[in-house]
Amino acid sequence: MLQAMRRPIFLIGFFVLLLNSVKSQDLDVGLTGGGMYYLGDLNPGKHFLNTQVTYGLLVRYNIDTRWSVKLSGTMGSVKGDASQSTFLPDRGLSFSSKVTDIAAVAEFNFLPYFTGSRRNRISPYIYAGFSVFFFNPISGGVQLRDMGTEGQTTPYASFNFSIPFGLGAKFSLASRLGMQVYWEMHKTFTDYLDDVSTIYYLDGPNILAGDQKGMLSDPTRNHAPGMQRGNESNNDWYAMFGISITYKFNLLSSNKCRDLEH
Repeated sequence: MLQAMRRPIFLIGFFVLLLNSVKSQDLDVGLTGGGMYYLGDLNPGKHFLNTQVTYGLLVRYNIDTRWSVKLSGTMGSVKGDASQSTFLPDRGLSFSSKVTDIAAVAEFNFLPYFTGSRRNRISPYIYAGFSVFFFNPISGGVQLRDMGTEGQTTPYASFNFSIPFGLGAKFSLASRLGMQVYWEMHKTFTDYLDDVSTIYYLDGPNILAGDQKGMLSDPTRNHAPGMQRGNESNNDWYAMFGISITYKFNLLSSNKCRDLEH
């Protein structure tokens, strides 16, 4: 677990050093925790189904009272089961996957907000950006990526990219302490977050019970080659929601008392 967090910790540390080298307004550094869930071939539309715990780190550079940019590293997991879906529920397919997400987003505050303000202690905000995430779907302790469950001769990549976008509210708790609540969606560019995308490639009735690869491809053993296994026209999504607690650091040019104006 610690090894998996090294990448986001390193990038966030680099981000802090980079922003500290320019004389900016202020910097928020904090922790975040909440939930993560997925939408895809095993869960086409039930938000918050099988929500799993997330945790992470963030650094936010406040450009002014309206705009900020944030770099975050988040660890979590997603899972799905066809039996809980209205789409082909009798497939017998299920998965879980750890997800490491590293995102950079721009945030817009609807009110002129900053941590420590005496006038606008609360502001709704929206944000969008770009992320890279790492995933590894498993079922029954077996890594599905290596199994070629849809007849792949080359495994799909264990990382991909997403477009995160979301909304939330920021709360000024004290002169340097802030809190944010948020909910965000991630549009990915892969249909294999759940290892399900296209069609069956094996003759189900001929799969032997001891054939691990065949059983992971068609657990019910009642599908013919070419039958629909997933929906390749729609890529997978994942979502995160939670609470962040941040501490504000005033940087070198932050000598002006903005509470005179806000």
